[in-house]
Amino acid sequence: MMDGILVRPHFDSNGRDLTIEQVQDVEPILQWNHEARRDEQHGEWGRHVARIPNVIYVKWLNEEHARGNTSVRMFSSEFDVIVQRKLDDPEWAYLRTDRPKLQAGWTAGVS
Repeated sequence: MMDGILVRPHFDSNGRDLTIEQVQDVEPILQWNHEARRDEQHGEWGRHVARIPNVIYVKWLNEEHARGNTSVRMFSSEFDVIVQRKLDDPEWAYLRTDRPKLQAGWTAGVS
């Protein structure tokens, strides 16, 4: 079980199928990310680039499995590539804690 995630099992109305709901309060993490983006990070070594809620990791893993990539495992080198691709996508900019060089989709005022 991942820290911070509440797991709620539910039987569907047919009484046979089980659904697992995973819930996490992500607001403190997103607020921390927002505050961290205000701090200038100097240098490249040890640069903090993102703080990702556990439920997002699970979502990304589930999406990969739904695409048929069922061999990928969380926190493996293959999964790291997937995470980096997501963090480079402006849709997930709110997870970033750094201010990357301006590129398509990024603005200095990311909040």
